[in-house]
Amino acid sequence: MAILPILEIPNPLLRQRAKKIRSLSNKTISLAHDMVETMREAGGVGLAANQVGVLQRIIVIQLPEEEEARIYLNPEILKATGSRKIEEGCLSLPGYRGIVTRSIKIRFQALDSNFKTIKFKADNLLSQALEHEVDHLNGILYTDHLVEHESLYKIEEPKPTETLSEDDLDTSSSFTIK
Repeated sequence: MAILPILEIPNPLLRQRAKKIRSLSNKTISLAHDMVETMREAGGVGLAANQVGVLQRIIVIQLPEEEEARIYLNPEILKATGSRKIEEGCLSLPGYRGIVTRSIKIRFQALDSNFKTIKFKADNLLSQALEHEVDHLNGILYTDHLVEHESLYKIEEPKPTETLSEDDLDTSSSFTIK
């Protein structure tokens, strides 16, 4: 497995629509596993194939509490209900976060790594991550969903010699998708 370079804004591939996968191949599965390693190395919750320069409809997701990553091919949001404002970030725009509007719940469909159709309902961080990554495959960035442009802000990264105290940690209930 390999760590792949993650494209950053304004790379034009991030604004292109990824193509549907017509058949399963070893190359596709190998790419998906490389994406998982890349996502983990970068500290993200999800990654879409066009973020690593491949215009195929592949996303990978791994929630913090999960041991295994999820691989989804040709993912679709079938239905979205409700609306909430939540903080988001993205590996393709490192060092920034913003407040966006996302659904409360979604119905989702995709092919798994065995090319079998799966459908399920999702909410909370999972629905947010799925919406974020499917948006990537459609050439949409989280900055397109900003509540207002002023809600995009730069995050301060601690310098390598700095240590954070408990008082420095954000204990709010918002989640960040990278």
